[in-house]
Amino acid sequence: MRMGKTFGLVVAALAFAGITACSGNRDAEVTADAVVIVDDGAAVTREITHIAGDVYRFQNNRHFSVFMVTPDGIIVTDPINESAATWLEAELDQMFGVPVRYVIYSHHHGDHASGGAVFADTAVFIGHVNMAAALAQGDASTEAVRPPDTVYTDQMSLSFGGKRVELHYLGRSHSDNMTVLLFPEERVAFAVDFVSVKRLPFRDLSEGYLPDWSDAIAALEALDFDILAPGHGPLGVKQDAVDHRHYLEALTDAVGEGIAAGRSVEELQETILLKAYADWGQYEAWRGENIAGAYRILTEGE
Repeated sequence: MRMGKTFGLVVAALAFAGITACSGNRDAEVTADAVVIVDDGAAVTREITHIAGDVYRFQNNRHFSVFMVTPDGIIVTDPINESAATWLEAELDQMFGVPVRYVIYSHHHGDHASGGAVFADTAVFIGHVNMAAALAQGDASTEAVRPPDTVYTDQMSLSFGGKRVELHYLGRSHSDNMTVLLFPEERVAFAVDFVSVKRLPFRDLSEGYLPDWSDAIAALEALDFDILAPGHGPLGVKQDAVDHRHYLEALTDAVGEGIAAGRSVEELQETILLKAYADWGQYEAWRGENIAGAYRILTEGE
């Protein structure tokens, strides 16, 4: 992809900004080195890293989003929050010199979807149809989420700037409006919150659906990709999605059997150890909460 500048000028400009550039198959591969800044009194780590082709990853502390650069503009995913989006917009302008033209949401939760208004002057916002319905409920945690301009139901393909990105709704999982973004040329799948790499699902599976969650991951596995880019934690591969599904299935089966036997959630937290996953992130902290969440979901039903 050409950026409208010679490589030497790009290197000079990025070096001045504390950003690195290197040559390779692309005209210029650029990344923003990790920086720690103080935002509203708190230290925040932010970084831009290259994934593959024209797809990059943006970190804001423990949250990650991705974006794709084209000659006509940039396709951004979750803005995370206003401060993060403001920083990202400035970095993208310095690094690539083209505006953000699309913002595609993974889902409606405020810790991922807030701050999009920063891009409102240049971008069209896209999300699943259920996202619009969720935002309409007026939850305080989503007050800073700009609603999508365009919604879709099952699948959507966006062609822009000579590139293509696919949007897939794979069913209910962490919420009822999860969008997986597939970048076919780069073979990258961006999947947020309902799958991670060797880490337990977040705490008590709030707003989650079982056993639908496992079905959604199985549908993710059927997509054609090599690199898994989750919304938290390190990059992975398709096998990491398979492993995460196996964990959820083991959790759901064990809790379901305990419920059928009339056991309490406290008893299940004592006896369901899931030892095969003891080396995963947050095992000690979240195993008990995962069990409590699965118990709640399976006993409350719809």
